[in-house]
Amino acid sequence: MKNLLKQFVLAVFVFFFTATISLAQDSIPEKDNVFKKFKSLENTEGRFKFFFNTPNRYIQNSAYDWLDSVNLYLNESEHSGDTLAINKYAILQSQIHYDLGDYDKSLAIAKELYEKKKNLEEKSNFLILNLLDKNYSKLELYAKQIEIRKEKKELGITENVAFYDIYSNLGLHRKAMDDYFKEEKKFIAEDDFYGQAVFYNNVGSYLRLDKSTPTALSTYKKAKGFVNVYLNDVTKVKTAKQLTKANHLKGIIEGNIGKCHVLLKQYEDALPYLERSVQTIQEFNKGKFSSDEVENTLEMAECYLQMGDLEKTTDILSNTITPSTIENILKKNKLFASYYSKTEDYKSSAYYLSKVIRMKDSVSINQSSLKKQQLAAVVGQDLEYSKKMMEQQKQALEDSRNEMIAKDERINIVFISLVFLLLGFAGLVYAYLRIIKSQRLIVEQKHIIEKALVEKDSHLKEIHHRVKNNLQMVSSLLSLQTKNTRSKAAIAALEEGKSRVKAMALIHQKLYQNEDLSVIEMQGYIESLINSVQSVYKKGGHSISITIDAEGVELDIDRAIPFGLMLNELVSNSFKYAFPDDGTDGKIYIHLRKNHGQEGFFEYTDNGIGLPEDTEVRAEASMGIRLMNRLANQLQTSLNTDRTTEGVRFWFNFK
Repeated sequence: MKNLLKQFVLAVFVFFFTATISLAQDSIPEKDNVFKKFKSLENTEGRFKFFFNTPNRYIQNSAYDWLDSVNLYLNESEHSGDTLAINKYAILQSQIHYDLGDYDKSLAIAKELYEKKKNLEEKSNFLILNLLDKNYSKLELYAKQIEIRKEKKELGITENVAFYDIYSNLGLHRKAMDDYFKEEKKFIAEDDFYGQAVFYNNVGSYLRLDKSTPTALSTYKKAKGFVNVYLNDVTKVKTAKQLTKANHLKGIIEGNIGKCHVLLKQYEDALPYLERSVQTIQEFNKGKFSSDEVENTLEMAECYLQMGDLEKTTDILSNTITPSTIENILKKNKLFASYYSKTEDYKSSAYYLSKVIRMKDSVSINQSSLKKQQLAAVVGQDLEYSKKMMEQQKQALEDSRNEMIAKDERINIVFISLVFLLLGFAGLVYAYLRIIKSQRLIVEQKHIIEKALVEKDSHLKEIHHRVKNNLQMVSSLLSLQTKNTRSKAAIAALEEGKSRVKAMALIHQKLYQNEDLSVIEMQGYIESLINSVQSVYKKGGHSISITIDAEGVELDIDRAIPFGLMLNELVSNSFKYAFPDDGTDGKIYIHLRKNHGQEGFFEYTDNGIGLPEDTEVRAEASMGIRLMNRLANQLQTSLNTDRTTEGVRFWFNFK
């Protein structure tokens, strides 16, 4: 009675669940339903491209719905005689049958298309060859699979003929892993996180199948880390197809991690990974047959069985998708046998055990010779592997005979290596101590040099300060002499001399005030010089505007002193002679530029009364003009003079 009630409740639940799914599908807007969009396309080429470019295409409608529509379009194409459309819909048929796990039907359609390959376009041939490759692999027809892969290489679809998966399917997991690691690792870029995830997932599978479970577990976790980085990388734009593939891969990797925990008998650790894996594969591989989903579901049943949760075990075994491989069928029968044994239903347990034994016997008889033939075919194609196997067989006896000798030699080598290692370590310690000693000496010498440099700078500043004080003393003496002199000419000469001394003293003042004692910042120096000259010559009625453009220019002392004296003469002359009328609005413009590695340029202009007509005659008698010419010679240049409409312009280039 309880069983009937359970069946009734289950039937009601299934009815309402199916109705809810149907209503949900009907309620999806047509623009979001990929199946309806596929059917709404008007031509074959559009449907063909849409089908293969749509990730997770069975999420809303099952693969059987798609197959019905494709069959309908195929019949219409056959009636209209459209050969191109017939071939494209046949490719879609083959792909859908493959997605459903009907590999025999998919292979039959692909083989029929393969015979027409000369009449097909490149894209169609590529898809057909891939379908043949995948179907032969699922059906364990490895010799045929090798032929297809050789043709793919000849057509340029692949760069080389890979045998990794075939070797693994034939039980040579370590060989598959070694070849895969050697050939594929070098082609994967460091920033190709998806490629890294695929690579380490495959390596982990080879290790797991080779019974290296702990190593396989760490390799799978590395693969999961890479796929998480890829999915979380917001700097790279990903298509919906790429995201679907990456999430599906993540589900497969988590399932593989769960399988490793099962092999290590860590059932509680395995369950979360297996459950997430099944959910992820169902979400991102919806509608397609997945052997990973079947295997992970059976592993979940194994976990619950070992943990004593028999109710969940029987629920999973009853609802599991029908296994398609012999290994999965055997696994399911073994789980049923263990389950019935634990529930003390020994008759049912014996029934499933007998099925397991019969199937194993049948497999061992039928597959033993077939695998040998397939292995021979693969080895025949892979000459390098064949040679290695022969060499290993020839040397197997010799290796066993020399094993004891080799052990002794290894011990001696290890001992000698240890001695050299200790000597090398002692040498490294000695070198390290010498380096530390050298570094200490360098630090001490550096400290001495830095101290000497500080003292040198201090002495230089002191020298400049004393020179400046001495020049100021000279200036004061000239001032005293001026007060004791009655001759106007003598007073004027003394004032000019005092002005020149101040110009030189200002240079030394700027130097000892500056952090860098080798150069003088000219903008500030010129401003200070102008202020000094103004204090001597500017009178009440003058209104002279002075513009200085020397920002960022620095000169050494050898050029700064003659330049300062020359500028002192020019400014003094402007104040004395250029503006005789006190009401004149005078303008003085000073321009100085010095580019790194290029010539410098100096320009001085005023809008005064200009030079008199007999300037050249006066130049012979004027001390100021003779002084400026000599100063120009010190700067390795010559002073140029231009009369302008207003005032005068002096200029020169210098190095």
